Amino acid sequence: MEASPRGRLPLRLALIAGAIAAAGLLLAALTWLVMPGVAAPPPRSPFGIGFREAAPDATGLGGWLLAVQSSFSRSLQGAVQALKLGGDWMPLALLGFAYGVFHAAGPGHGKAVIAGYIVAGERTLQRGCALSFAAALLQAAVAIAIVGIGSVILGATAATMSRAGTLVETASFALVALIGFAVTWRKAGRLAAANAAGCGPDCAHVPADARAESWRERAGVVLAAGSRPCAGAVLLLVFALSQGVLWAGMLAVLAMALGTALTTTALACLAVFAKGAALRLAGGRGRVGAIAVGGLELLAAAFVLVLGLAMLTGLALGMGGA
Repeated sequence: MEASPRGRLPLRLALIAGAIAAAGLLLAALTWLVMPGVAAPPPRSPFGIGFREAAPDATGLGGWLLAVQSSFSRSLQGAVQALKLGGDWMPLALLGFAYGVFHAAGPGHGKAVIAGYIVAGERTLQRGCALSFAAALLQAAVAIAIVGIGSVILGATAATMSRAGTLVETASFALVALIGFAVTWRKAGRLAAANAAGCGPDCAHVPADARAESWRERAGVVLAAGSRPCAGAVLLLVFALSQGVLWAGMLAVLAMALGTALTTTALACLAVFAKGAALRLAGGRGRVGAIAVGGLELLAAAFVLVLGLAMLTGLALGMGGA
């Protein structure tokens, strides 16, 4: 006899607790591998506005990426100055695109959220790419809105824009945690129901609405991944504004978004193919394979939840120490 939803609650909670613990260990291991030298939240920008971004250690691949990004930042500032003096806009757009490609290759919560969500539920390459492009374009739009609307239209000071940036960060990180919790709860329910019914998570015993991905959920993922703009984009816009050519900064930021979308889309493709490979290794669509993939999806969802909570905690500690 199949257990009622209330009877499956203890198993559901146990699955969530186990997934959160495993995801916490995974996040700690990844943080140690990618950013071993980070001991405190990095400072904000010298302009008094910007977003704290975790920086990898100055050696190895992380150090090389940092050096490339720093070089691109100087080149972008030079291109903005050249454009002010009557230069061509094409070098600025190409530099912005290249910066976006390399910046997206480094650590960042947007890429982790999208990849985690894809592994947790998205099965199509087309949807994964659409999420990546939408999030990258939203990042550019938010950066332009904060600097453009805040300074030009509202006449906001750097301190006011900095507070606005903090609110955007907090809302973005909270949304990451909320999306992670919602997907984790749903995936744990699927596994619990499948275990009670003696079948896989995709069988007919699982409610259809639990198997279907919601467009609201995907919109939430885009907001969570893209509502916090890139610190480099904000800095570039502030510099362009100081030179009196804000439109040039907007052009570079839009090109930067396309470069970011390209790299993030490549990571999304990798996540889709990795999940497909895991499904094949786990035995296809049979009961064992379905349960194994369901467990992988639950772990990925819990990773998004833990990531959101970790970023909220880090932001609170950074504000307390500022």
